Amino acid sequence: MICVAVGGRYLIHMRIIFAILLTLNASLAWANEIEVDVELFLAVDVSRSMNPYELEIQRQGYASALSSDAVQSAIAGGLLGRIAVTYVEWAGAGSQKIVVPWTLIETKDDANSVARQITAYFDDAMRRTSISSALLYAADSIEQNNFIGLRRVIDVSGDGPNNMGIPVEDARDTVLARRIIINGIPLMTQDDFSERWGIEDLDVYYRNCVIGGPGAFVIPVLDWDRFAEAVRRKLVLEIAGRTPQVLRVNAEQTQPYNCLIGEQIWERYRSLFAEP
Repeated sequence: MICVAVGGRYLIHMRIIFAILLTLNASLAWANEIEVDVELFLAVDVSRSMNPYELEIQRQGYASALSSDAVQSAIAGGLLGRIAVTYVEWAGAGSQKIVVPWTLIETKDDANSVARQITAYFDDAMRRTSISSALLYAADSIEQNNFIGLRRVIDVSGDGPNNMGIPVEDARDTVLARRIIINGIPLMTQDDFSERWGIEDLDVYYRNCVIGGPGAFVIPVLDWDRFAEAVRRKLVLEIAGRTPQVLRVNAEQTQPYNCLIGEQIWERYRSLFAEP
C-alpha cells in the first residue's frame, strides 16, 4: 500500500482509497442488477388526437398481449426465460407518465400483474406529440434501471408525426448510439382529427425517421379492431429477437423523406385551434 508521511504521521493515499471505494460501489451496483433477455420500454401515445375510446383500446390491447399464451411462450423460450418491462404513456415534450415501473416478468402471474396495473390506470389525453422526447426519456430510463438486458428495446406507438421537441431524427440517432433498438407501431386509423394533424404514410415516416437498430421493424395498425393482435405479434417478435416480413402501406418512396413534416403541419394550423 502506498503511504505518505505528513507531519510524522502516515496517511493512506486518498486517491487510492477513492479508487477502491469506486470499484466496490460499482461491484455492488452490478451485483444488484438482474440479467434479462430483453429490457422492453413500452412507450404509448396518449396525445389529444386520441379519444377516450382509443386510449382504452390501447391499454386493453397491451394488457391482453402481455398476459397471452403467445407472449408467455416467447418469454419462456428466451435464454434466461425472463424480461423486464415498463409501460409509459407520453404526449408532448416533458409529458411522460409511468403507468408500470420497471418490472421483472418471469411467470404468468408476473405478466398478469403488469396487465392489471395497465388496465387499472386511466387518465385524460395530453397535449402535442413529441416522439423525440419520448425516445430520449425511454433511453435514460433503460440506462438507469436495475436490469441488464441481452437486448434493449423501445417499443413506441403513435398516431402522428413529431411536432414538438427536438427533431425526431436527432433523438433517434442519439438513442441508437446508446445501443438501444427502436421499433414502431404507427396507428393509421382515420378520423376528423387525423385528416388535419396526421399524415397518410405514417408507416413510412416511422420507417425513415423513428425506428432503428439491428432488426428494427414497423407494424402498422389500420383498424382499431386489429390493435390487440398487432401488439401481441409485436411483443412476441421483440421478446424472441426476430424481425417480421411486414407489408407496409404506402411504402413506395423515391425521394428523401421529410422528417420535419409534423412540425410543419403544426405551424400551418396552430393559429386555427388550441394546442392539440
